[in-house]
Amino acid sequence: MDPTTIGMVGFAVALILIALRVPVGFALAGLAIVCTYLFFGFKYGDDFQAVGAIRPTMSLISSNVFEFLHSYPLSMVPLFIGLGHIAYHSEITTEIYYAGRVWLAKVPGGLAMASIMGCGGFSAITGSSVACAAAMGRICIPEMLRNKYSMRLATSTVAVGGTLGSLIPPSVLFILYGLFTEQSVNKLFLAGVLPGLLSLLGMLLVIYLWARKNPQDAPVPEEDITTRERWAALAKAWPALLLFLIIIGGIYGGIFTATEAAAVCMTFALVYGVVSRKLKWDKFLEAMRDTAIQSASIFFIAAGAKMFVAFVSLTGLTRDVIALTEYYQMTDWSILLIIVLLYLVMGMFLDPLGIMLLTLPFVVPLVEGMGLDLIWFGVVVVKLLEIGLITPPVGLNVFIINSVVGPKAPVHTIFSGVINFLAIDILVFALIILFPVISLLLPYSQW
Repeated sequence: MDPTTIGMVGFAVALILIALRVPVGFALAGLAIVCTYLFFGFKYGDDFQAVGAIRPTMSLISSNVFEFLHSYPLSMVPLFIGLGHIAYHSEITTEIYYAGRVWLAKVPGGLAMASIMGCGGFSAITGSSVACAAAMGRICIPEMLRNKYSMRLATSTVAVGGTLGSLIPPSVLFILYGLFTEQSVNKLFLAGVLPGLLSLLGMLLVIYLWARKNPQDAPVPEEDITTRERWAALAKAWPALLLFLIIIGGIYGGIFTATEAAAVCMTFALVYGVVSRKLKWDKFLEAMRDTAIQSASIFFIAAGAKMFVAFVSLTGLTRDVIALTEYYQMTDWSILLIIVLLYLVMGMFLDPLGIMLLTLPFVVPLVEGMGLDLIWFGVVVVKLLEIGLITPPVGLNVFIINSVVGPKAPVHTIFSGVINFLAIDILVFALIILFPVISLLLPYSQW
């Protein structure tokens, strides 16, 4: 059995297993071990060397996993995840929502806009779309429903707002993309700022137009809010704003690396929670437990992907894909279009992290061959994965919101509202493609 055949079969089986909801880490790790064993077994001819293949297989697998898990930048993953949980239990992340709710109360769709801003603030601290949708869904949706917002608008707003965790730094997807492509995580974080803010503004525009066209979906609250109440609510949001400034300002100003910024922010959030007496001991233990579980899950998936990448490199499958594009004389735009369609289609069915780690070994060499910037391409990939989180039939954030709200918010109701936001997401994506400066302005103009 030749290496190319082993590589193609391994990749196809990986897609099938992930589509069947086999845990991504188990699918990639298991396939990598089996396929690498087959590769070394058939390396010297058609006679399978069952015993001789064991040692090189174990050596390659163990060395790749050890090297990856001992990578210094990987330590920022549990730090940022821990920061998110500590900030949530210390009420740092929710204060942005309450500030937006007070300031935007009289604007058409103001509560929904405040939810989007709350999701943006949560994302700027936690870096997790799923965690953002789950946490903010419990806070924002009941408040909107209490003020007689339609179920479609209330649920779809938080489902879409949750996707900002993929693009607004810090982002777990950016961290893993940087590690697997050997790009600067600092630059990737900065590259996501303007596209993330552009996405947020687009969502606010959709809500405003929705509320103006269908005012019954977003009635304006009758409560009167004084100027003092507005400024008091804004003053309470200072810890979240400070954390965002530490992450972005510290990295942009060259004061911190991304890992150092994560450690500083984690320390600040912990001290603030203790001093303000908002972070109780039981909540601290819960935050640490959730951090350990999520970090271990991500590490296992990433380790499995690292094994799979090593297997793909052995087979030379990436080289064959590049040769195929050269044989058919495909233009750069046609290759880019195929990559975009691949991510959009896979995003409808598969987990974002699994999609990215499964496809990077093939698409990154193609992009490098076209002479395109890998920092810019990282933003393109993450934006596509962000769109996939709300795209039918398996938009992960939609199902998260469904699990939070329960049977009174059927999946089809949430999707019917989400459709209104997809057009603006596609428009933002087109701008990122056509004007790379949106992504590259900050990372290449650091002090």
